[in-house]
Amino acid sequence: MSLTVVGSIAFDSVRTPFGERERMLGGSAVHFALAASFFTDVHVVGPVGDDFGEKHTEMLESRGIDTSAIERVEGGQTFFWRGHYGHDLNVAHTDDTQLGVFADFQPKLNDAAAQADVLFLGNIQPDLQRQVRAQCGSARFAALDSMNLWIDTARDSLVAAIGEVDCVILNDAEIRMLTGEPNLARAAKAVMAMGPRIVVAKQGEYGAALFTEDGFFGLPGIPLEDVRDPTGAGDSFAGGFLGYLDGHGSELTTAELRRAMAYGTVVASFNVERFGTERVRELTAAEIEERFRELLAITRFEERPIELRA
Repeated sequence: MSLTVVGSIAFDSVRTPFGERERMLGGSAVHFALAASFFTDVHVVGPVGDDFGEKHTEMLESRGIDTSAIERVEGGQTFFWRGHYGHDLNVAHTDDTQLGVFADFQPKLNDAAAQADVLFLGNIQPDLQRQVRAQCGSARFAALDSMNLWIDTARDSLVAAIGEVDCVILNDAEIRMLTGEPNLARAAKAVMAMGPRIVVAKQGEYGAALFTEDGFFGLPGIPLEDVRDPTGAGDSFAGGFLGYLDGHGSELTTAELRRAMAYGTVVASFNVERFGTERVRELTAAEIEERFRELLAITRFEERPIELRA
């Protein structure tokens, strides 16, 4: 079992009402890979510049993540994002974006990355997502993420990319925007009509929803007393979700998909407790299992017949 993620590797400078950090390691591929590494072997594909040092590579490799497909661009600068959050941590405000080497990114997969069982196409240009999908023809399961920029500027390409994967993981607003359907259940059904059999709607602190041909499943976010920085939470959710499926869900049963949703929710809940990757890179399997049991407890209730009033 192995999983390949293709996406951004970045340095993030983030300010929230609870503190700030300068140039911490981030990017969709990094957050995803750290989360998935608790469940399966992970290959990371993405570009970095001269400012990406050995300490960053070593941190990823300390979690068993394969970094051999990271492309180092001599003389280049790694993608940089600066942003801030107000007290509504569901809304990120971008202050500066410097694409650096990410602007000319043409994904190149080595043999190990191309032969992975599961593929996650992070938030990159849809035509690039299709190119990567073609390079990973043997993957038994492929999923993608996207954003409002590509829905606005490259919708036809995005729809084509969606038609070539098994699963789409977007936030609920993006699913509505993509389909023009204000009702989330109908919007998810419209996305499935484009080709994928699974649609996951990320809903921030309110949880996530799973849509398949067999029906609907939803989980709340885990109530937390200490939330510092939501950056990367969605990618951590996707990493936990797909990492679990690769490591434990060779058959995509309803039960396995629901369990994967739970593990994605759990890992994402740790991500937000500190800035950037600070919490997840120190996370233990025992902590994940303990919080999984907590999530199970808060979502379980006794079923018993009652007499309703007419």
